[in-house]
Amino acid sequence: MSDVNRGRRQFIGWGAAALGGLTLAPGVMLFAPAQARAPEEAASSRVRWGLLIDTTQCDGCTACIEACRRENHVAAPSRKTDPQWIRKVELKDLRSGKTHSAPVMCQHCEHPPCVDVCPTGASFKRADGIVLVDRHICIGCRYCMMACPYKARSFVHEALTDQNPDVPRGKGCVESCTLCVHRVDRGRNPACVEACAAAGRNAIVFGDLNDPNSEIAKRVATYASTQIRADLGLNPGVRYQGI
Repeated sequence: MSDVNRGRRQFIGWGAAALGGLTLAPGVMLFAPAQARAPEEAASSRVRWGLLIDTTQCDGCTACIEACRRENHVAAPSRKTDPQWIRKVELKDLRSGKTHSAPVMCQHCEHPPCVDVCPTGASFKRADGIVLVDRHICIGCRYCMMACPYKARSFVHEALTDQNPDVPRGKGCVESCTLCVHRVDRGRNPACVEACAAAGRNAIVFGDLNDPNSEIAKRVATYASTQIRADLGLNPGVRYQGI
């Protein structure tokens, strides 16, 4: 971590402590988090989980989006403000006119700006690179949504029912793709990866980017891949081929 980023996070931490008990609005109080962190004992910094997406295999398919909704009990959006963990973005090469359809979700950055701006520590990155939100200490300020250059986070405006016990969600909280961390921690692939394979596309590869013997690492080393907004220096864990 650079000295600038370290200083920024220390400043945020000190600021949250100094503002303990500050009234933000009637009935809304900001308190410093009491050691509320992710269960990082289950994560290892030796691992960097990531996705490699071949956009040339994505046109006309929404299997990953539908699987994400089923797994995480996220309803299909009917309004622009409704939560959406994966969305399809249509890309066009202005030189050739060729178009691609790319799924975009939380990019699980090595240097996530959502974590830097969060005043309570609710946005955090696990040791294995997965970026999450602790809903117990999220105050719904939505700073992380403004900071995310990928527009990958959503705010839950209404009360939720019929939830997956492994994927707690809540009104007034921010949420985004978790890489199906509840499945990953049990040795399984994310739901979008399995659904893509079942649909015969095999466009999404999941694995450890730090392991040179993993399929994803071999492909990244062999074939050209792209990071969305690589110019920002965030080093996303999601890579794309074909764009």
